[in-house]
Amino acid sequence: MNISVIIPALNNKPLLEKNLPKIVVALNQVKNSKKQIIVSDDNSHDGSLDYLQSLKPLFLEDNIELIAVKNNSERGFSSNVANAVSYATGDILVLLNTDVSPAKDFIDPLLKHFSDDNVFAVGCLEETTDDEGIERNYGRSRGYFKRGFIMHESKDAFKGMGTFWVSCGSGAFRKDIWVKLNGLDKLYNPFYWEDIDLSYRAVKSGYKIIFEPKSLVQHHHEKGAIKTSFKKDTVSKIAYRNQFHFFWKNVTDANLILSHLLWLPYHIINSILHGEVTFLQGLTLAILRYPETRESRIKAKKQFKLTDAQILQQFL
Repeated sequence: MNISVIIPALNNKPLLEKNLPKIVVALNQVKNSKKQIIVSDDNSHDGSLDYLQSLKPLFLEDNIELIAVKNNSERGFSSNVANAVSYATGDILVLLNTDVSPAKDFIDPLLKHFSDDNVFAVGCLEETTDDEGIERNYGRSRGYFKRGFIMHESKDAFKGMGTFWVSCGSGAFRKDIWVKLNGLDKLYNPFYWEDIDLSYRAVKSGYKIIFEPKSLVQHHHEKGAIKTSFKKDTVSKIAYRNQFHFFWKNVTDANLILSHLLWLPYHIINSILHGEVTFLQGLTLAILRYPETRESRIKAKKQFKLTDAQILQQFL
């Protein structure tokens, strides 16, 4: 299988300098494959593109094609990834955020799962430090319905291979299914919920997603583009907006839709009473963009084979 490593970047030159050499080492462990690294730069102004261009001759020595492209304006994560994927020639897309440092042997454990033609995505085990400074392992998650919304949270990373979603910051994806599913939805730009949406659509369309604990990466979230480029309230508002987008686009079970509508007044009143302005802002933005959500829903439904209840039962 040929491999295309996809790296979306935004003003992350120091992280590229740190982690690109580790990605090269990891790719060199994989035999009998053509290899690419594609960095799509979302209109950075820190010299990232010039740095990447200077590396091309060095990468050729390792038989790795390095492609560096830059957007003329900042488009957001989904659009930036789509730009990179358009250059990919690999059978497998390995998506890595700039703040991810992979172990040298992380690729082979991912690839073995793609011997099953129905496997769409395989997620890595992420070693990270949370906001309280506690070291944790992430990568495997569960999904459940609560108070009118589909929720997700991390599970014990070492029990079982199933997962509710595969992160587009540290995961591998089969390209032909990616194309069939139309990849990440630009509805979620600039960030958040886009990879949960992709995983959910894949499972609902009859494909498999898997967690691989032997594929180890270190993910330094605090150094990534979101936390360094956006205010906390802005991040919260967008996250709420996209949570609505996700539900309104993907959920088709009538009882879940009814429950969502019945719980919505409670959430609105509770947000007003507790001054949670970002929830109300997110809801307002989602309502204003509902025509786009409906259009995405119509396209996605054409491929759905499972009910929401069938999906959620797998990932409790």
